[in-house]
Amino acid sequence: RAASASGFRNTPPVAERPREAWGFGIPLVFLSLWKGVAGCCAKTTTAPLDRVKILLQAHNHHYKHLGVFSTLCAVPKKEGYLGLYKGNGAMMIRIFPYGAIQFMAFDQYKKVIKKHLGISGHVHRLMAGSMAGITAVICTYPLDMVRVRLAFQVKGEHKYMGIIHAFKMIYTKEGGFSGFYRGLMPTVVGMAPYAGKFFFFTFGTLKSIGLAQAPNLLGRPSLDNPDVLVLKTHINLLCGGIAGAIAQTISYPLDVTRRRMQLGAVLPDSEKCLTMVQTLKYVYQQHGIRRGLYRGLSLNYIRCIPSQAVAFTTYELMKQFLRLN
Repeated sequence: RAASASGFRNTPPVAERPREAWGFGIPLVFLSLWKGVAGCCAKTTTAPLDRVKILLQAHNHHYKHLGVFSTLCAVPKKEGYLGLYKGNGAMMIRIFPYGAIQFMAFDQYKKVIKKHLGISGHVHRLMAGSMAGITAVICTYPLDMVRVRLAFQVKGEHKYMGIIHAFKMIYTKEGGFSGFYRGLMPTVVGMAPYAGKFFFFTFGTLKSIGLAQAPNLLGRPSLDNPDVLVLKTHINLLCGGIAGAIAQTISYPLDVTRRRMQLGAVLPDSEKCLTMVQTLKYVYQQHGIRRGLYRGLSLNYIRCIPSQAVAFTTYELMKQFLRLN
């Protein structure tokens, strides 16, 4: 009463305030950190597949005559089992901020789009997903460039001695800061359908349909809010895997284009892969569709299904753990 008489509003204790009052506060920071951890865990499990995919996409001369599984067997024989993890250090440095930025930006873009544009439902999930993916990839692109350069190297032919050395070499030999952004165009073009239309959109749609059509079979009460239904863990894994597989198929030719442009001067035919369109034409003319634009796609299915499944499941569990439902 005294506070009211003095002109001050009665404000509830911090613990009683609604989640919206926190805005960009501590809960969102913790959630973003856990999203980064989820991304790191998922990528670490599939790092050998990533390394083999890069070797195949750019037709490394040591392995270009081999298929997916033959290369998986040949790399440990030629370079040891640690050879399957080349570039993994740069990937770990990148994936933590990438995952944190992507998921945090997705939540924030959804709020902004709904508040300022009045758009909700599937459309605002699509837009928010696309914008979040593009934001994350631009912020962390130099680390992806370094990771690809390190992963493409074969034992006995090392041009880069490590992450820092790769940064120095690219900066001094390939035009300064702009050298770190080779292949950005196909990356951004591919990220729009991958991160938005077919990734968050597909996962969100599958989740909504599943809980609406079969809530008792597919859903369970949230740990932090029994009134809210969430997918069971194995259904979460399945939906995340399906969403990732669809997105990867649509955008894969652009991923091949990006890798070839990123490798730049490392490849003997680099002068023919200077732009996105030029690279797409060159790969198609030289190698066709199956052995060119879609080379290594089966690896992507093996890689993306567990990766995206683990990432989305961890994301949903962390939301419950931090009581954000």
